[in-house]
Amino acid sequence: MENTILIQITNEKAMKLLYELQELNLIKVLKENFKPSDTKISKKYRGVFSSEDAKSFNEHTQTMRNEWDNI
Repeated sequence: MENTILIQITNEKAMKLLYELQELNLIKVLKENFKPSDTKISKKYRGVFSSEDAKSFNEHTQTMRNEWDNI
């Protein structure tokens, strides 16, 4: 079984646990201090929607938010 996942460590104790699992040959740590991309979401998705689709999506989102607030 070879599955690969990317996780973010939020506590140093978790890293120690990962190394213990590696010593038991249950997992293999592939990379350390992996730096995620600094690409902003706005840059990543710029130009994906047409202006009409973006306006429609924005209106729909606002309607949903208003409905949620009225519950």
